[in-house]
Amino acid sequence: MQTTLPARMAATAVVIHYHEIALKGNNRRYFEKKLQRNLMRATATLGMLEVRRLPGRLMGILSPQADWPRLSQALRQVFGVAYFAPTIKTEQNLDAIKNAALELLRPKAFVTFKVETKRAQKAFVLTSPQVNAEVGEYVRAQFAAKVDLTHPEVTLWVEIADDYALLYCDRMPGPGGLPVGTSERAVCLISGGIDSPVAAYRLMRRGVKLIFVHFHSAPFTNTASQRLVERQVQLLTRFQFLSSLYLVPFAEVQRHLVAVCPPSLRVILYRRAMLRMAERIAQRYHAPALVTGENVAQVASQTLSNIHVIGAAVALPVIRPLAGEDKQDIISQARQIDTYTISIEPYEDCCSLFAAPNPETHAKLENVRRFEMMFDLEAELSKALQQAVVKRYRFRRQVCEELPAPAIAGHDPEQD
Repeated sequence: MQTTLPARMAATAVVIHYHEIALKGNNRRYFEKKLQRNLMRATATLGMLEVRRLPGRLMGILSPQADWPRLSQALRQVFGVAYFAPTIKTEQNLDAIKNAALELLRPKAFVTFKVETKRAQKAFVLTSPQVNAEVGEYVRAQFAAKVDLTHPEVTLWVEIADDYALLYCDRMPGPGGLPVGTSERAVCLISGGIDSPVAAYRLMRRGVKLIFVHFHSAPFTNTASQRLVERQVQLLTRFQFLSSLYLVPFAEVQRHLVAVCPPSLRVILYRRAMLRMAERIAQRYHAPALVTGENVAQVASQTLSNIHVIGAAVALPVIRPLAGEDKQDIISQARQIDTYTISIEPYEDCCSLFAAPNPETHAKLENVRRFEMMFDLEAELSKALQQAVVKRYRFRRQVCEELPAPAIAGHDPEQD
């Protein structure tokens, strides 16, 4: 795969294709504009001068000093990008197209090739098969190569646009999905483990902007989980550019729950309390859903019966992107998004504090509610939320920086 921009060309660009956005009908322009903005934010300082909308795709105009290795890595992380390619933009005539093909293919070693042409501009004098034949014959003669339409070593794509042509041969995959910010918001519970960052990644890939919430048991536990989660959220912020993280003290709520319920139900009651507080935070942001990294049958609290009982604590839907995933697939994706090495560092999980050796796997909702009514649970949840610390992060100019906490609860970071 080529990692440097084509040499000796007066203008260089990158063509950026999407898939799902093309299906959005009358809303497509909104999705394209959001993708344009996200692309510029993701590639700031790397040489992307502007992003232009073309029929069915985008084109980034690059400076001669563009840092292509870092730029291509940044493009791989922008949701909504199906694939992209370093591109030569040239005049819309056959001689210019042939010369551009020569420049593009000269650094490559290949024996077989094919040319594939798309014409957005139907007024061009040649049809797509004619362009394929003319350019293909020129390439064959210049490089002593053979045409192979089935399994070529190199494919040269030619796109005939309004008044110019684009040529490229190194198509690189993006993450797909939808641009972050095109769907509604959600509140994501993040523990510091392997699963929740992957769940967050998958929701962001659907265009959802996330607010993160972490519950800790300090001073009964150390602050390791808080530091881990802060680092995880900083990594995830490069996908959505602005993030808020609520660090909520949970120890006092746990102390009251432990006093009234049997050990076997503690984790279930912990989880219900967490969802209730996450729902209150969601209301501040007008977020219509919660997100967790729960995985069916992975631990005792994640049996189907217990998932039902835990989810019944709130009115908002709880999205569980990893519910049916194999653990090894989750680990593989955690490695891909660089959160795995952080997630496996040792820390004390608040759900394991005072946990029973034999937890209940088939809790009954009426029993759980009975124990919750033995003290003023809502008042304790309010106290915990009042003591929460809010961290805010912004990915800007290739660096994730911490911002001052919002002065107003529910402040909209998109307005910054």
